[in-house]
Amino acid sequence: MTNSCLRSALELLGWSDFFADQVKPTEADLVPKRVASVHRARIEAMGATGSDRLELPAHASTADFAVGDWVLADPRSHMLVRRLDRKTVFKRRPEVGRGQQLVAANIDTLLIVTSCNADFNIDRLERYLIMANEAGSKPVIVLTKADTADDVGIFQAKAEALQRDLPVVALNGRSADASSFLSSWCGVGQTIALVGSSGVGKSTLVNTLTRPASDAKQKTGTIREHDAQGRHTTTARSLHPIPGGGWVIDTPGIRTLYVSDITDGIDTLFSDIKELAPACRFRDCTHANEPGCAVQAAVKSGTLAADRLERWRSLVSENRDRTPVVSGPRGNKIVRKKKY
Repeated sequence: MTNSCLRSALELLGWSDFFADQVKPTEADLVPKRVASVHRARIEAMGATGSDRLELPAHASTADFAVGDWVLADPRSHMLVRRLDRKTVFKRRPEVGRGQQLVAANIDTLLIVTSCNADFNIDRLERYLIMANEAGSKPVIVLTKADTADDVGIFQAKAEALQRDLPVVALNGRSADASSFLSSWCGVGQTIALVGSSGVGKSTLVNTLTRPASDAKQKTGTIREHDAQGRHTTTARSLHPIPGGGWVIDTPGIRTLYVSDITDGIDTLFSDIKELAPACRFRDCTHANEPGCAVQAAVKSGTLAADRLERWRSLVSENRDRTPVVSGPRGNKIVRKKKY
């Protein structure tokens, strides 16, 4: 296969100059591979000539890799040599421990999936949006089970109000035309990832998007009627082809999502509050009881909802409390930002 053909085949997988520029001249004999699935003891990857299982160096752990990562591997030994820098990475901090759990990498668009029933939760959606903003991926809210709702417009209006210029799509995940609603984010070489709680229809939507490109269909489950909670049917993250050239990553349902070390993501979500803040009398205004607070003035005038300010305050507080810190020289506190 010629170099141009190899490049074209890689570009179908999402390869770009961002990754190509990282390959050193001394690594010309190595081949780029994209991680398709990560298991406890193995990694499966796809390249220009097909898929294979990669061997890990002795010091490496599968926990250091995410579905969607680009790596360089030895074509003879199938040994993974190194991971290339990520363009975007979606990660979360679990309830226990200080580390971050990798969810998916090099995602162009993050589809935040919720359903038009009791699962629709503003607080949870805001947390997903913060994570998407921090990851560097474009967020899109997908409202599933639209065919079961009496008034889909109510759900759409609430979702659209969460963040400026936020795309919101309502659909029936089982319908054949669901793919057309999402086609603008599923072009050649583009990667989308689906996140959301169990039972909202993520796996159903993946199956609809990948027909007939994939024979490995995702399992789907039922939900409880009284609270719309579902069972975990996706137990591992995996990369699936979409007819037309795109790729989709399904993820297990996440019931609890904490915010930590994601100040930029909060600022993007609450850009209206961030833009008002410089007009406050005090630079360190908490937007609570200080005189001359531009944010409180916006609440009083009705241009900013009081409950939105309260959610901002709660998330900022949680982010501050959950962001790990270490003691620096002379007792100063320095935020520890772990690199992946």
